[in-house]
Amino acid sequence: MGWTWQAVDRWLHRHAIPSLRDLPESQPAASDAPDLTVIVPACNEQEAIAATLRGLLASRGLRLQIVAVNDRSTDATGATMEAVAQEWAGADNPCGHTLQVLHISELPPGWLGKPHALATAARLAQAEWILFTDGDVQFAPTALTRALAYAQHERADHLAVLPEWVVTSRAERAVQGAMFAMTGWGLRYWKIADPGARDFLGVGAFNLMRRSSYEALGGFDALRMEVLEDLRMGWCVKKAGLRQRIAWGQGMVRVRWANGAWGVVRNLEKNVFALFRYQLSLALAASAGVALHAILPLMALAGNGRPLAGLGWAFAGFGAPRAAGLLMGLALATVYAVQQPRTHVPVAYVIFFPLALALFVFAMLRSITMTLVRGGVVWRGTLYPLRTLREAAGNRW
Repeated sequence: MGWTWQAVDRWLHRHAIPSLRDLPESQPAASDAPDLTVIVPACNEQEAIAATLRGLLASRGLRLQIVAVNDRSTDATGATMEAVAQEWAGADNPCGHTLQVLHISELPPGWLGKPHALATAARLAQAEWILFTDGDVQFAPTALTRALAYAQHERADHLAVLPEWVVTSRAERAVQGAMFAMTGWGLRYWKIADPGARDFLGVGAFNLMRRSSYEALGGFDALRMEVLEDLRMGWCVKKAGLRQRIAWGQGMVRVRWANGAWGVVRNLEKNVFALFRYQLSLALAASAGVALHAILPLMALAGNGRPLAGLGWAFAGFGAPRAAGLLMGLALATVYAVQQPRTHVPVAYVIFFPLALALFVFAMLRSITMTLVRGGVVWRGTLYPLRTLREAAGNRW
């Protein structure tokens, strides 16, 4: 019944969120200041940072102030940033973009690396709008002008763009499909713009904020020890009653989120326990709930009611467990069909749903276990103590 409702709800709201590529471009009014400040923090991103910066510099229709932050990298990230900046200094620059490289060599006490890099760079912002992004994101030439025009048209304080995932394997695609399907249980995208709804979002690849709103919230200085700094900023925007909007980024904003199935597990290592505010009982309950979504349909499709007898009301008086399993499969297939234009995951991948969820449960339990065993979260080679993270996180969203 739950998945049937999910399918109906998503079908009814399938066109509620705009796609960035369908939004109009707009020329910002002439000003002495740049139209948009773009902050690009990077730690050990030597393989991707040059393409990200060159993609931003190829943006047209507005004037950018780009601040690239080399956050304590041990590889050639900083040198690559400087090389792109030098290359740009000698290039034809009709749009008036500027690129400044900021090097951070030490992390002050009481800070996580990325919030510190974002907060430090934001103090240099000259534009009324700030885009916080990552060092491995690909941008189409008109992505930023479309996003800025939409945010201004909506009088938004914050615009989060959901990027297109670049996937190269079936395992990545299967996990992507399952994760998007499960997201609907905790987040209704079409309710984010509703000031009366609890739904919110923040996206590390594309968080566009009005600078005055960012400063009113205390910026990332207020999120010094937040692992999920992008999502938490989205929460702060919604909690403060500011105007939040989202858009799909297919064809406009792209990111390679994970390298294979194991890459998904590794990426979730620092995030999952933080998502549940480091509350062990809540995280374990959520893991069990996700596991049930993988196990129950298979048990039902087996057609044997006896393994389900102990589940109480859920199957009480239901003489055909196989029918219930088939109904859930149909509802899941509908969910996959609705999200296919955004995820590019074929509906046939619904057959991998239980396996993908099993991998996700493993990633959840691994995140919890490793955080507890280490006594904290290891992020970019630095251990952040669990006690400090819990104190900073609070106990709720």
